[in-house]
Amino acid sequence: MTIITSKSNNLIKKTKKLLQKKHRKASYLIEGWHLFEEAQKAGAVFLNIFVLEEMAEPLATFPRLILVTPEVLKELTDSPTPQGIIAEVAMPSNHLEDLKGSRFLLLEDVQDPGNVGTMVRLADAAGLDAVIISEKSADIYNQKTLRSMQGSHFHLPVYRTNLFDLCQHFSEKNIPLIVTTLSKESVDYKKLPKQDSFALVMGNEGQGISKKMVEQADILAHITMPGQAESLNVAVAAGILVFSLI
Repeated sequence: MTIITSKSNNLIKKTKKLLQKKHRKASYLIEGWHLFEEAQKAGAVFLNIFVLEEMAEPLATFPRLILVTPEVLKELTDSPTPQGIIAEVAMPSNHLEDLKGSRFLLLEDVQDPGNVGTMVRLADAAGLDAVIISEKSADIYNQKTLRSMQGSHFHLPVYRTNLFDLCQHFSEKNIPLIVTTLSKESVDYKKLPKQDSFALVMGNEGQGISKKMVEQADILAHITMPGQAESLNVAVAAGILVFSLI
């Protein structure tokens, strides 16, 4: 089996484009053995697997296995210390028509990839049914998001859509929309009972929840902070709220 040693190789140049969101139409890149193993367990479709020669033996039976040098591998990730394997994975076919379950986490315009990834991982840890992110939220196939998710997107579906299109669906299914806000009408989360079903909405890091989303809410909730900090990181707040509700 030959080794690709040139960073100007056509396949390498084509694959490198997947580091940019505009080129991620049908596939994306995962880096590291943990994500590779999670993808494998989930039955993900591998289009190409790039691996260092000294690490290739366990993957001998995989089709589309491509040996590369450390310099070439580094071209395919933004990580300063690649773990020896990068795989091109086909995008999952998640369709909102298939939305099932009764406990959801909604992210309205959450900008930071690390926050989005952490909250997808949180939803996975809490056993929620899906994460639904707004069109302006960070891309879940961003390398930083993928590292933060730690493979959780292989365990539960993540949908990107206009969140307001779902409000009617939740209403019809009697799933309360719980919106986080510091308005006068909101209640301390500790006063909320456990919920068999809910759609919890977390907002933008700087602007919080939109006025339009507040108007859609069935329940307004906040976290009372006895200390002097102005606010909590959105992912930390989501963790407190989710585990108080389940």
